[in-house]
Amino acid sequence: MSLNPLPATEVIGRLHEFDTIIDARSEAEYEEDHLPRAVNWPTLNNEERRSIGTLYKQVNAFEAKKRGAAMAARNIAAHIEREVIDKPKDWKPLAYCWRGGKRSGSLALILSEIGFKVTLVEGGYKAFRAAVVQDIAPLVTGLDWRVICGTTGSGKTRLLQALARQGAQVIDLEALANHRSSVLGAIPGQPQPTQKRFDTLVWEALRKLDRTRAVYIESESKKVGNVSVPLPLIEAMRQSPCLNLVLPDAQRVALLMEDYDFFVRDVEFFCNRLQILTEFRGKAVVQGWVDSVRAGIIAPVVQDLLTQHYDPVYLQSMKRNFVQFEKSKKIAPDDHSERAMGHLAQKIMAEEA
Repeated sequence: MSLNPLPATEVIGRLHEFDTIIDARSEAEYEEDHLPRAVNWPTLNNEERRSIGTLYKQVNAFEAKKRGAAMAARNIAAHIEREVIDKPKDWKPLAYCWRGGKRSGSLALILSEIGFKVTLVEGGYKAFRAAVVQDIAPLVTGLDWRVICGTTGSGKTRLLQALARQGAQVIDLEALANHRSSVLGAIPGQPQPTQKRFDTLVWEALRKLDRTRAVYIESESKKVGNVSVPLPLIEAMRQSPCLNLVLPDAQRVALLMEDYDFFVRDVEFFCNRLQILTEFRGKAVVQGWVDSVRAGIIAPVVQDLLTQHYDPVYLQSMKRNFVQFEKSKKIAPDDHSERAMGHLAQKIMAEEA
């Protein structure tokens, strides 16, 4: 029998050593967050976990454990039949569950009896989560950050994407968060990750960076939609050099009409989202915007949103929070197109070389 418990603080630096990372928790727990590359082999699925929990509370622990053991044995057998039969003897799995290790331990015991060398995460996902949170600060420290600033619609995300295509190191927080970071930034059909999942995705992106090269990131606020940016990262961004992306108003409106085309296609969705701004702009102003949108007059509403709401809020926030914003270098593409952003990215990379 070969079972090897490993502290989570050591696991996070050795994830690449394992052939398969197995999350033995339920589907719902896995969806909330999981280790990088982890596959979900539930020892108890969602419904089974609920029913065993109910039995534990309403009857007693002994009866719950008997029933749970039968369910776990069936599920583990199915996982082995489906996933393990073709594995060679030198296959190296890492397994974990929530904290106590009963679910992952049951699976690991059988795998080890077969002859596989199985590693268990001591303290399970809970310990991994604590290790990730603790690891973010040292990963952020000492990186050469370049913060892409610019008012709403100036094309910050397009420039980040263009820089990535040119081979630059980029952290795209909005992509990780499935949100465009404004009060109207929710993307239809794309739910945001949980806070735990977002933290893990940020950590995973950070640990892949080359510390000898610059890293480009957008000037986000503390929250991207419903998730919070890890504090060490926010603090580092706010102290770092800024590039101020500038685009004329007409080009910004055109860019937003393209990037938020779902608002143009679904007028009522746009109108419902505009209601969020009532507390900031007042009922009369928002109702005027709603009436214009329903009449098909959308571009002027976008222009008003930029000049009356987004620009003043953004500029106040940048001057207050980003210490190097006032001396930021202005950069400007020829227009809002991806081609123009690509040319600008090439210029930035050439100057960095």
